[in-house]
Amino acid sequence: MSIRFGTGGWRAIIGDDFIKSNIRILAEAMARKMKREQVLPRLAIGYDRRFLAKEAVQWAAEVLAAEGIIVQFVNRSSPTPLIMFYVMAHDLDYGMMVTASHNPSLYNGFKVFTRGGRDADETQTADLERYIDQVEADLRQGYEIPSLRYEDGVKSGLIQEFNPLNEYLDSIISRLDMQAIRDAGLRVVLDPLYGVSQTALQTILSTARCYMETIHSGHDTLFAGKLPAPNADTLKTLQNYVTDYRYDIGVATDGDADRIGVIDDTGRFLHPNDILVLLYYYLVKYKGWSGPVVRNISTTHMLDRVAESFGQTCYEVPVGFKYISKKMSETGAIIGGESSGGLTIQGHIHGKDGVYAACLLVEMIAVTGKKLSEIYRSIREIYGSLYMEERSYTFTPEKKEELNTLLMEERKVPSLPFPVSRISYEDGCKVYLENGGWISARFSGTEPLLRIFCEMEDREDAVRLCRIFEDFLGLKSPEHF
Repeated sequence: MSIRFGTGGWRAIIGDDFIKSNIRILAEAMARKMKREQVLPRLAIGYDRRFLAKEAVQWAAEVLAAEGIIVQFVNRSSPTPLIMFYVMAHDLDYGMMVTASHNPSLYNGFKVFTRGGRDADETQTADLERYIDQVEADLRQGYEIPSLRYEDGVKSGLIQEFNPLNEYLDSIISRLDMQAIRDAGLRVVLDPLYGVSQTALQTILSTARCYMETIHSGHDTLFAGKLPAPNADTLKTLQNYVTDYRYDIGVATDGDADRIGVIDDTGRFLHPNDILVLLYYYLVKYKGWSGPVVRNISTTHMLDRVAESFGQTCYEVPVGFKYISKKMSETGAIIGGESSGGLTIQGHIHGKDGVYAACLLVEMIAVTGKKLSEIYRSIREIYGSLYMEERSYTFTPEKKEELNTLLMEERKVPSLPFPVSRISYEDGCKVYLENGGWISARFSGTEPLLRIFCEMEDREDAVRLCRIFEDFLGLKSPEHF
């Protein structure tokens, strides 16, 4: 069985498991699931700029159409949040997106969305995997997956090519203080990392009279040999652009535009943790919103400090954005996010949206009348500082089994130089310290990596704790990210 869903959908190496036959199996399983559930036989699907992305949609559409499912195909490369928005706005039961998000260019994959525009949860993906198993069993017995030639599907109306971008953009614009942005006359430089955010962000911010410049905007399925993730390592050019040409903010998005990276006016890379803190503080302090915040186990506890100062609660959930959106709905939280750069705001879609997040940061600069670096500095003066050390490690299958046994079955942790408050095994292993610091170790749900996160008030303490865990687990050659 080569199709399995992790925290970010199904992702596989192109030419290995991401192949036409597997895509057809997935589409057939999806069709069977929808027909068995007797839901609306209509599904929206889109794709980003990855190699074979458009073709993968067409292969899936041919099978879905043959099974009587109307496929609404966004017929140009688009942001993932656009598909989520359309599923939510038009009360569809399902949607799909062909993307591997921030993974290396060797990968492609499928994300599945459910009613309300949410990431499919574990119950939904496990159910879909059972249908996949059933299809594969049928194929071994001689079953042939039905297929309708793409052109015939279009002619029959079972495959409908369209572009709902304007509806999505209008929804974001309606949530922004466009007049404040117009009055501020801000200079913004965008780095889509060869991904799909350019049209959306240029349209919104140019409408708000921002001076816009874009770099790395071409269509390059290899992402110039770099990871299409907006992190400190990939945004060096954007940093130089901001400082050399005196821009107010540099914004970057990942391959499918659901994650964000930011360079402030001084050229400093703002960690996604910083972005979450900035936006939560802005929503409460300046926009007058009231409500809790949601973060995953690997995201900064600075959010807890900010929430407490406003008489609110910060809720912690496992890694996977479906958990964040679910907890937000349960608690009425006004923002939720993760340290990898994904966040969402109350009233918008129930998933990550780098486009809306970028626009809201621009609005924050305009409304406060302060430079981004000034806002960040004032927050640190109020709440202090926390430093997060992040590391990731590759492993062999044998090593993974050894690590899982040690951490999750035997539940052993190293002796630490700080008193321990408690240990959680809800998602990997997370050790909470009495001084407010913490360290976690968990296997990635999207890549073959073990990730260690540690947050302390002192950088040296965070590094020291990571090394203690490394030695205890017998890990070598960490890949910092």
